[in-house]
Amino acid sequence: MSRLRSADAAALFGASIVVALHLALGGRYDLFRDELYFIVCGQHPAFGYVDQPPAVPLLAASLYKLGLGAQGLRIPTALAAGALVWLAMRFARLLGGDGRAQALAGLACAIAPMLMGLTATLNTSAFDPLAWTAVAWLLVRANREGYDRALILAGLVAGLALQVKYSMLFWMVGLTLGLLLTAERRVLLGPSFWIGAALAAFIAAPSFLWQWAHGFPFLELGAAAKGKNADTAALPFLANQVLVMNPAFAPLWIAGLVAPFTVRRLRDLRFLVIAAVVVVAIVRIGHGKDYYLSPIYPTLFAIGAVALAPLMRTRFGRVATASGVAAAIALSALAAPLALPILSPPVLEAYIERTGFAPQQQERSFKGTVLPQVMADQLGWHDYVHQVEAAWQRIPPAERAATAIKVENYGEAAALDLYGRELPPVVSGHNQYFLWGLRGQHPANVLSIQDDMAGLRPHCRKATLLGVTGSRYAMAFENGKVIALCEGVTPSLGDLWPQLELYS
Repeated sequence: MSRLRSADAAALFGASIVVALHLALGGRYDLFRDELYFIVCGQHPAFGYVDQPPAVPLLAASLYKLGLGAQGLRIPTALAAGALVWLAMRFARLLGGDGRAQALAGLACAIAPMLMGLTATLNTSAFDPLAWTAVAWLLVRANREGYDRALILAGLVAGLALQVKYSMLFWMVGLTLGLLLTAERRVLLGPSFWIGAALAAFIAAPSFLWQWAHGFPFLELGAAAKGKNADTAALPFLANQVLVMNPAFAPLWIAGLVAPFTVRRLRDLRFLVIAAVVVVAIVRIGHGKDYYLSPIYPTLFAIGAVALAPLMRTRFGRVATASGVAAAIALSALAAPLALPILSPPVLEAYIERTGFAPQQQERSFKGTVLPQVMADQLGWHDYVHQVEAAWQRIPPAERAATAIKVENYGEAAALDLYGRELPPVVSGHNQYFLWGLRGQHPANVLSIQDDMAGLRPHCRKATLLGVTGSRYAMAFENGKVIALCEGVTPSLGDLWPQLELYS
């Protein structure tokens, strides 16, 4: 009991450090593009949205209303980052790992660059590692300890996760297939599994019904992602996985993949490896981004740490482990400024130039951006709003009532909605904004922010350039856009609206 209490204290201590670090850095930059969008979506409560379930938008809008800024908005993800460390250590203990194995699993979840960056902002993916690991841990508990209630709890976690992001379905499919293909299929035979499955379906149902009622726009969005995301070949994709999860941790997750098929005491975990492989296949087929795989690693870290634990007891093993941990800490320290807002934008730019570190481009449109996307998408929004406001003020007051503001993407629209002063509700064809339509407006004119004037002139009686967007550290595609007044829109914006749908 004393050793268990000591292990619990160590897990809580490690988790607390991670939470404190994230909270300390949470307010250094502005709100992230998606955070702006989530807030506006949450201000329009619904059972679902074009591109995500309702949980994160409703949470974002509620936190924003408290007036705590970016730091307050990121409290939930800071807690999720710390909880993941605690759970990984508990998972390693469940698998029979000693203190060193538990510490190694917790350290990997705490400082792997991808996991650090994933919880730097409030986003739907930030909770996946915690939720996926919790479901895996509960399934193993049910199998090893005969704790059937864990299967019901797994259903509860899965259902809540599905209200955050639909990707939990990938893990559920993988786990079910893994169980069917191994002796652990007996888990499927008891009533607790099906009660848990029914509970997950019940919790997730409102969002899926919303998608059904609106023609499943999320599926259309997923299909569009294949063209939007960079088409990375298999080997570069795998090499990038090694880098973003820290090369020094590669032996850990590789051992997690192999050990259940080679170590007798871990054979009951083969279904987890099969599930991980299924997720990799789904992500690759769907041209998914690198971080889509991040939720599988904590489980592999826990298995790998336990598998390698016997080697740590030898003199050579202790030396190798100490060297590996030192290398992991050093590499994560070098990568941390690319994942967390540790450095100011000018210093980060210089750091990237001097070190040559740069994340793999995940979307075609990221080309030319000075900083990593997780940083660039937190910068430039106030500049953008001020530039649009300046153009708006150039429109005669008598004409503003008949003028709408139209932008190309939800980040721009949400920034203007939240930060703009005395501006009308912004319209856009992008994702949820498309379903909101003209937002009660019937404009004769449009202040349009888009790539060039050429695409605007055919629809205007008169087109006038009023400004150009630009901010040094913003995403490159946000710079150089024209801010133009289109007078006498023909045909009307209402008639043009169906052509402006953009689910991406």
